[in-house]
Amino acid sequence: MPNFPISGSNYIAGETSALVGQTFFSVNAITQEQMDPAFSVATPAEVDSAVQSATFEGVSRDQKAELLEAIAAEIEGIGDELIERAHAETALPIARLQGERGRTCGQLRMFAQLVKEGSWVDARIDTAIPDRKPVPKPDLRRMLLPIGPVVVFGASNFPLAFSVAGGDTASALAAGCPVIVKAHPAHPGTSELVAKAIVRAIKRLGLPAGIFSMVHGGPTVGQQLVQHPLVRAVGFTGSFTAGKALFDLAAAREVPIPVYSEMGSVNPVYMLPGALASKAEALGTAYADSLTMGVGQFCTNPGIVVGIQSEGFEAFLSAAATRLSGIAPGTALYQGIYERHEAVLAERRQDNRLAPVFDGEPKPQVVQASLFKVSASEFLKSKDLREELFGPAGLAVVCESEAELVVVAKSFDGQLTTTYHSTSEDLPLVKRLLPILTSYAGRVLSGGFPTGVEVCPSMQHGGPFPATTDGRTTSVGMAAIYRFVRPVAFQDLEESLLPDELKSGNPLRIMRLVNSEYSRESVEGV
Repeated sequence: MPNFPISGSNYIAGETSALVGQTFFSVNAITQEQMDPAFSVATPAEVDSAVQSATFEGVSRDQKAELLEAIAAEIEGIGDELIERAHAETALPIARLQGERGRTCGQLRMFAQLVKEGSWVDARIDTAIPDRKPVPKPDLRRMLLPIGPVVVFGASNFPLAFSVAGGDTASALAAGCPVIVKAHPAHPGTSELVAKAIVRAIKRLGLPAGIFSMVHGGPTVGQQLVQHPLVRAVGFTGSFTAGKALFDLAAAREVPIPVYSEMGSVNPVYMLPGALASKAEALGTAYADSLTMGVGQFCTNPGIVVGIQSEGFEAFLSAAATRLSGIAPGTALYQGIYERHEAVLAERRQDNRLAPVFDGEPKPQVVQASLFKVSASEFLKSKDLREELFGPAGLAVVCESEAELVVVAKSFDGQLTTTYHSTSEDLPLVKRLLPILTSYAGRVLSGGFPTGVEVCPSMQHGGPFPATTDGRTTSVGMAAIYRFVRPVAFQDLEESLLPDELKSGNPLRIMRLVNSEYSRESVEGV
């Protein structure tokens, strides 16, 4: 018997709920067999109850940090059951899922440390000058406060790190916002195991049950959550179509709310002449490895590579094709991804604008890597070629000159990342490119490849639209917390009524901006 049996229930403020109604099953991603148990689609009443119950009232800073650490410990305590269920539901390799579990727990503990230290609230104090002329200056104190209940949509390609207890949930809880998760229907069993871990942590610490809820369902449930009048923000990782639809729903509300949708990217990679002249084969092999990592199912997958027609670029493409021919096809996360990838790949095979560099033989139920090439002139005329194809599908854009490469660079919409490979002789071209690259990408890489996102304070995972709905924010790293807060200023409040972060004595010893100078000291003369 499993230690943590899966019931197929929704979790409403810590309690299981499975009202009679529509059900669905998860599917083994490799065998396509139906997996028990049946999962209960949340009813409108359950959705309303989850939001109505949402609360973080009375939870101290130290309790928030303790909760985040307790969730990490509870997830680790599930052991192999979590990894095995996630593997069955997603076909992701065991080692990859073990690493993802480590990342999930690591970012929970990272936010716990951020909360403990406390300076993230950006406390600012300007003390009163009552005798200032011509009018007195009031006492003003400002800090960031939680925005309120947050809805988080689980992602298909990261069943742990971007799902029930992933970065959106961790950052929202760290901000002090209750969370309602809509589990991804492709891995509901994995989602329930993690949801139960969160519920156990909340109960063990004696915290309000309304801190967390999780519901199952499809687009209708998602729409109900986003349109609920008590919801204050949304976090989403997935396709452009779904992310934009949620954004539009939220904007159309009587009281609009922010939606932080991370919607994917083609992540252009530029192979500059000097780099191609010195290491074309090595770069081609490395590009193929990055393109096929995780069966190409990363939002940072380098779907487009750009270079100037030359022997070096041809050697790069040849090396990439050789490497791709030796990489076995992989299983898609779920059937819908497989079907769309194969449909678009079939269109590319018939597209007279494109020429195959590598195109493996199609095989049932597995995703085969491909690499096509197109002239820059055709690429610039064809907006459809700049759209993401989720999977190990690459497109090489062949330019006739440096000037044309610069024009291609200017043609991209917002991206999560962009990368260039260069040597010292390429420096003048890099200087021309860099202002363009920073104008459309959230992360610019010199060398390397964008697959792999470090979870740390300086990471930026987000870019201008359509990569995300708000390129000013990140969904990875400590700065993710700022999506779920808003600033509030207190004017001339009594000391006893101020939050600890703004009290003159600074009992928390956090860093504050006091009369335009940063300090951890008490406010003098107040």
